[in-house]
Amino acid sequence: MSYFVVKIACRVEFTNIKCNSEDKEFSDFEYCYLKSVNRSYKYLSLKVNLFQVPVTNVSTNIGLYKRFSGYKPFLYNLTVDACKFLKHQKTFPIVSYFYELIKDFSNMNHSCPYDHDLLLDKLTIEHINNRFSKTLDFPSGDYLIHLHFLAYGINRAVVKIYFTLS
Repeated sequence: MSYFVVKIACRVEFTNIKCNSEDKEFSDFEYCYLKSVNRSYKYLSLKVNLFQVPVTNVSTNIGLYKRFSGYKPFLYNLTVDACKFLKHQKTFPIVSYFYELIKDFSNMNHSCPYDHDLLLDKLTIEHINNRFSKTLDFPSGDYLIHLHFLAYGINRAVVKIYFTLS
């Protein structure tokens, strides 16, 4: 009798990022891009300039979508008070998982108020691969993380991160 040990590893690949300011008097993106240095080193960066600081009331809607003849909701669609979340991260485990993906690459790692521009700097695909392959068991396919950032109850910005899981 023969046995084969097969190790299954998932691989995440960024495919696109789109950032849109819904209220250019409140905030605007200085940059928002995906950079491919070579075949194995790819990263994502964005910078949001805030024009009405301090910001003391922020909510975020996080939606995960999978492509099935267009992008359809997949597993998560949550809205969370970002100020409360950053004070008590353990009470929001799903949001905490997504936050853990970016916190080491961002200056959004403190609770409100925000009195400075917001950065996500060189979030590498290697970091994302490590997080996904160690904790998630998602089916392969094309995905979209759709983020709405609301300040004072008004939608101020939308970020769409497209990726493939294989």
